[in-house]
Amino acid sequence: MKKFLAFGVLLALTIIGLGCGSNSSSNSNLNSNTQPGAVFMTGEDAPLASVVSFVVTLNSVTLNGKDGSTAPVITTPVTVDFARLVGLRAPLAFNSVPPDTYVSATFVLANPMIEWVDWTQNPPTMGSPIAGTFPGSQNPFSITVQFPKAMDVSSNGLAGLRMEMDIKDSVAVDNGQVTGAVNPVIHVKATKASDPDGRVTDLGGGLVSVNPGSDSFVLQGPYGRQLTVDVNSSTNFNSGWNINNLAPPAFVAVQGRFQADGSLLADSVEVITTAHSFVSGRVLQVVNNNAGQAQQVTMWVGETGADMVNDVDTIQTFDISAVSTYEICFLDGILQNILFNNTSIEVGQRIFIGGDFANPTFTPTMISLRRQGFYGAFIPGTVTVNNGNAGSFEISNNGLIGFSVGGPVTVNTFNFTNFTDGLSGLSQLQTTTTDVPLIMRGLLLKSPGTGVPQVYAGVVADPPTN
Repeated sequence: MKKFLAFGVLLALTIIGLGCGSNSSSNSNLNSNTQPGAVFMTGEDAPLASVVSFVVTLNSVTLNGKDGSTAPVITTPVTVDFARLVGLRAPLAFNSVPPDTYVSATFVLANPMIEWVDWTQNPPTMGSPIAGTFPGSQNPFSITVQFPKAMDVSSNGLAGLRMEMDIKDSVAVDNGQVTGAVNPVIHVKATKASDPDGRVTDLGGGLVSVNPGSDSFVLQGPYGRQLTVDVNSSTNFNSGWNINNLAPPAFVAVQGRFQADGSLLADSVEVITTAHSFVSGRVLQVVNNNAGQAQQVTMWVGETGADMVNDVDTIQTFDISAVSTYEICFLDGILQNILFNNTSIEVGQRIFIGGDFANPTFTPTMISLRRQGFYGAFIPGTVTVNNGNAGSFEISNNGLIGFSVGGPVTVNTFNFTNFTDGLSGLSQLQTTTTDVPLIMRGLLLKSPGTGVPQVYAGVVADPPTN
């Protein structure tokens, strides 16, 4: 019993993230005697089971003031694959804006592309990529979304814009098939760097440079941006690493918050691998030997190192029979080897595989389990409350997770779990009598008690509406 208690506490810490350069612009409304504030922007998604890539170009994002003023957050087009965020929160932009009260944001979107997996096949295959069509065949397409609560930007202040692309409600599906029609549903919220929904929960990238003297390093992040990451005495590094021995080449993951100069202050830094070569994505099929040890894994590849870029957005099968190093994001110690090893890989998990590449052969040497997002309908009457928010409930999921489990999916929560976006806690779900949609963020792991894959959630949210 004590072993399972320790498992719960430490797992809770890792799934909630221990809490897996900037642009400038001018605005004619800015008084020369008033210092501008700054706004950071993060992006996330509400996933749709079969869609593994949903690429949209953000031509621009503009804040609208209560008195008719405007301020740009994005002026140079940024192409974002929202499905690749897998329910996590990544930085998209940082910009100076005039002090003001902003009440809405206008998004100009272009060129949607959809890639999806057909898992009626064995093994699953990629469907043909689909060029999405906005309403009225408009391209670009403009949409203005009101903030539930106004964003106040003060002089020299720092505010945040949280954007969620609701893929499940944006991409039309007919009898399980993606049609190509895209009617963007975007949720926005004014937030702060210190708020749980303002923090960056998953930033991965290649290490560019390290400056131990200033306790900082530069990371080549997504969307072509390099970001400076600061560390301090409270920053957690994974075992054996610190700012003094950090050096390229390395693929690094960071959790933290924006600072007023556009840099990130890291809560946690994880050196995932020092190998040049890697693939990352979601598991579609696993082949085990008679002892239940994984020998091959088939996965949709969402990210790679530069030498394997041709594998991006494809389904690949890798021989992992010789891999002996298994890790869980932001978790150190013997516990991660107990929870995740060559008998623990499951369909639906998001994994990172590092290794060696000698064209055309990739030889895996390590596998890391990563956090991800899950979407499903709450099943009334399934809540168990052990203590406060520690307990469980079940969801129905018609995607990879439901396929892996073969029925309802158990979601485990902890007193560390953050219930947000209209949810006050596990007791509220206990009295809920309808199958409301929920979004969870955390890890997919085999239960140590049953051996069945379960979700261990750091965040449980009721999908927002505007």
